[in-house]
Amino acid sequence: MPQLVALDLPAGQAFVDALERSWVDGDAVVPIDQRLPRPAVEVVLNALRPSKIVDANGSHRRGDGRPVEEGDALVIPTSGTTGQPKGVVLTHQAVGASARATSAALGVDPGTDRWVACLPLAHIGGLSVVTRALITGTPFTLLPRFGVEEVERLADEGASLISLVATTLGRTDASGYRVVLLGGAAPPAALPDNVVTTYGMTETGSGVVYNGRPIDGVELRIGDGQTGAPGEVLVRGPMLLRGYRDGSTPITVGGWLATGDSGTLAADGTLSVFGRMAEVIVSGGEKVWPVPVEQLLGTHPLVSEAVVWKRPDREWGERVVAWIVPSEPSNPPTLDALRAFVSARLAPWAAPRELVVTSALPRTTSGKVRRLDLV
Repeated sequence: MPQLVALDLPAGQAFVDALERSWVDGDAVVPIDQRLPRPAVEVVLNALRPSKIVDANGSHRRGDGRPVEEGDALVIPTSGTTGQPKGVVLTHQAVGASARATSAALGVDPGTDRWVACLPLAHIGGLSVVTRALITGTPFTLLPRFGVEEVERLADEGASLISLVATTLGRTDASGYRVVLLGGAAPPAALPDNVVTTYGMTETGSGVVYNGRPIDGVELRIGDGQTGAPGEVLVRGPMLLRGYRDGSTPITVGGWLATGDSGTLAADGTLSVFGRMAEVIVSGGEKVWPVPVEQLLGTHPLVSEAVVWKRPDREWGERVVAWIVPSEPSNPPTLDALRAFVSARLAPWAAPRELVVTSALPRTTSGKVRRLDLV
């Protein structure tokens, strides 16, 4: 019976070799985040129950392991900061479908292209670069971690494809790459021509929407069924998860995955995502989605980074709050200036009623802002 193998290894050839060896043996793998402290690693292991652990000291059996199903390829720990990791189970069929569809969408030529993998392998955004390259036979370079000099040097040496998050893109001159996949968080408003924005999640096996359009084999619809009206984004396609490691599944009988994200579908099929359904701000009875406000604030000349969240308000129920990293710390924007900026371009109720100036925003390792850490 196929087993689950935990790869407790840094990014490098040993990781790739162990992944391929496990697949040849018919086993599935779970990547262990090398940045986690040991107690946090034990939480992941106890929740997902691999039968074997491969680390720098070799291969070790684990007594409480639980088998996987035939055809399972990956179990990716969920990225929640609280509660037990559930583990997203992706089959070989799903991983292959994702690799082929994403490569087709980007026009990848294994004879001329080369991937650079520099994001954490414990997240689908990083691991999918490696699996995509392996399945399609595309050459790749796996870096132990993101580094500006290495990323820019590899482009000079002929690498053509890379996956980044907004934080790493902002630190890098990525103009030498043919394509830069950008995921992990809402993209900034202004992007270079070689950047392809992606929408997806662990449950979709990586990005399934590129620059607002679904890749081959992916269907989208909005929960309320009305064209142009906001609602929950639903996804269907061959790259979706089989289920979670605990035996539950978010897939409906019709094969649809409810993402928990709010968005709209235009008449031409273009998807716009506003953010998590739970992240909507209701201020004075009006709904405010943080992402469009954040993207707009990011275009203000005095703003380097922006995130929008909420605080309770006696009058409005909830008030819109903007956390700002100023472009020049000595010259931050004023609340009145930002309110006027947003009111003139979005809506008066979307304008922040409170401003917090900070030197940095709390982020996850994949680049997403931790809204619940904003105080």
